[in-house]
Amino acid sequence: MQVSTIGVDLAKNVFQVHGVDSAGKVVITRQMRRKQVIDFFSKIPPCLVGMEACGTAHHWAREVSKLGHTVRLMPLREGLCQTVEKRCCRRSRHL
Repeated sequence: MQVSTIGVDLAKNVFQVHGVDSAGKVVITRQMRRKQVIDFFSKIPPCLVGMEACGTAHHWAREVSKLGHTVRLMPLREGLCQTVEKRCCRRSRHL
C-alpha cells in the first residue's frame, strides 16, 4: 500500500482519515481517536496530508510535519468547492 495523499477531517475526539494512492484509488478509510493520530502517521511513508484550516489544525500540522509529511491547510468551503469541481466524489441524492 503506497499512500500518496491523505485527507483528515479534524474533530473533537474522532478523526476521519481518507487516503488514496497515486492513481486515485482509495487505500485507507478509517476513524481514529486523537491519541492514535501520531502513531498512525509515524507508520506510513511521508505523503501529502490535507486538513481543514480550523482551530486545532495548526497543532496537528506541526505534529504531522515532524514525521516528514507535507501538510496543507485549506478553508473547508474552498476545499469542498475544488473537490466538487473535479467531479471525483460519489454522487449523493438530492434532498
